[in-house]
Amino acid sequence: MDEQGGQAGQMRTSTRDLGELRERVRSWLTGRLGRPVAVSRLSQPSGNGMSSETLLFDASWDSPEGRREVGCAARMAPASEAVPVFPDYDLGKQFEVMRMVRERAGVPAPRTLWFEPDPGPLGTPFFVMERLAGDVPPDVVPYTFEGWLLDASRADRDRLQRQSVEILARLHDTPFTAEELETVAPGGSGGSAALRRHVDDQRAYYEWAHGSMRIPVLERAFAWLEEHWPAAPGPAVLSWGDARIGNVMYRDFTPVAVLDWEMATVAPRELDIAWMIFLHQFFQEVAQVFGLPGLPDFMRREDVCRTYQEITGYRPRDMEFYEMYAALRHGVIMARVWHRRIHFGEQPMPEDPDDLVMHRAAIERMLDGSHGG
Repeated sequence: MDEQGGQAGQMRTSTRDLGELRERVRSWLTGRLGRPVAVSRLSQPSGNGMSSETLLFDASWDSPEGRREVGCAARMAPASEAVPVFPDYDLGKQFEVMRMVRERAGVPAPRTLWFEPDPGPLGTPFFVMERLAGDVPPDVVPYTFEGWLLDASRADRDRLQRQSVEILARLHDTPFTAEELETVAPGGSGGSAALRRHVDDQRAYYEWAHGSMRIPVLERAFAWLEEHWPAAPGPAVLSWGDARIGNVMYRDFTPVAVLDWEMATVAPRELDIAWMIFLHQFFQEVAQVFGLPGLPDFMRREDVCRTYQEITGYRPRDMEFYEMYAALRHGVIMARVWHRRIHFGEQPMPEDPDDLVMHRAAIERMLDGSHGG
């Protein structure tokens, strides 16, 4: 869950030395291009990123066509001592998915430049993509607290919302081949099988992320999913996996870069739709806890689903199930993030393990049926 740049936050994401990294990047790129390369302005943004590490830098070199200058963003798996959020980071798959959705679906993922599978140069595999300029709705301080999106007119926010939903529609309506889908998520691409595999994988991730610690509210949510399993899940499509406006760069309220494809998978359409809705609900509720109005009329379920149906002709179904699943997935991830903060001495372990889940109250309301739509 990252971005290419952004506001300074308090979450520690790296244990690497930037000076050493700059020299390593310069040496690697010089070897890759076969000519001397200058690397400057190397930095590591914070704000939205909590999983992979991002490096920003400028590269310049002389070519037969003249002087080349490229703004770059490199994505690397975190060092093991940084207590990674996820158990593994298939950067090669992410690189290929970004290329595929850009070329085949017309989704404005950043242009991919180089993939390096050898961990030798930087200590981990990594890839480099083009760095773009624009505005990203921040996680820290949340966009529901302050900033350009909160200050925008209703018409501009509606335009941003519609065009964000259009990203999902374009991605989901693209007829990727069975071979392409198998590359993203091996094991079959039928709707029922894809959903079952995704939930089973999420349960395995929960066990990995928290070991012997039980988090009761998440255990109850897993049980709720089994009791409310959709009778007929919709067809499986290529799914972004982390579909939220915090992973989109905008200019004039129009998407210019769709970021962070590390959670890409094959799943029913509703997986992305519900994630986009729930992640806004999460930040909206955080604003309300602090007595702020936030954006209550933004990314509402009925509006998002209506727009999606207008564009695709497909009516999202079983949204209560998928929003609960979104809340559960987010809860597992955020509880892992809090474990990282505890590891780095940024906060103590809570007495109640449910308090590792920032939005436990929302999940509890979903469980007892009082959350609403």
